[in-house]
Amino acid sequence: MSDLHEGYPQADIHADAAAVDQGLRRYMLGIYNKVGLGLLLAAAVAYATASVPWLRDLLFRTVAHGGAHRISLTFLGSMVAFGPVFLLLGSSFALSKPTPLRTGALYWSVVSLVGASLGVLFLTFTGASIVTTLAISAIGFGGLSLIGYTTRRDLTGLGSFLIMGVVGLVLTLAANLVLGSPAIDYAIGVVGVAIFAGLIAYDTQRLKLNYHRFGDDEDSMAVASDLGALSLFINFVNLFQFMLMAFSGQRR
Repeated sequence: MSDLHEGYPQADIHADAAAVDQGLRRYMLGIYNKVGLGLLLAAAVAYATASVPWLRDLLFRTVAHGGAHRISLTFLGSMVAFGPVFLLLGSSFALSKPTPLRTGALYWSVVSLVGASLGVLFLTFTGASIVTTLAISAIGFGGLSLIGYTTRRDLTGLGSFLIMGVVGLVLTLAANLVLGSPAIDYAIGVVGVAIFAGLIAYDTQRLKLNYHRFGDDEDSMAVASDLGALSLFINFVNLFQFMLMAFSGQRR
């Protein structure tokens, strides 16, 4: 065993490992910074769509439901809410040859559209409820991301299972739009929190492991940073929304 590193000075081996660690930290920090900026932009856009009268009236309306009044989306509001889905599906051609410019434009476009549709939360829930849930979501996101970054367990199988769970969750949400059951709403919120909590850990591990594939290719790293920030941003927003749905209860 003494000749295992013959011809490779120990100091050089440690230096290479340190360089990889520093590069990985820069890469992950870049993703988290982008997620943070995306959340700030989405919050600002959501506040604007809920507060500026003409924007609010374009996207949202009040409807009677079971003797109470609920905030609903207008046709344009529905198009904005589903805009990120259409954008992600439509971008598959552009991303067949991804560039930092294309993935950056995709990220900020999705962030803006998500933010616009989140204005409904400011109209539905109290400010205290939103702030409290947001703080809990941020703490949970940090802890789950740390687990995904540090765990030695392969989360690939868990990720596949959770993605199937997202499909089931979407179908249940669609069914409950017709049924309007508060009990199903609560169950959806609890299950949604569990699914997106797991996806945060899974995606963090995936992004960490993917770093080693880039080598010195700066463009590939920038593209991966944008797409990684997009996946974590979507996970955080969904975690926050489902937590608000399941545990808040403080509606206007």
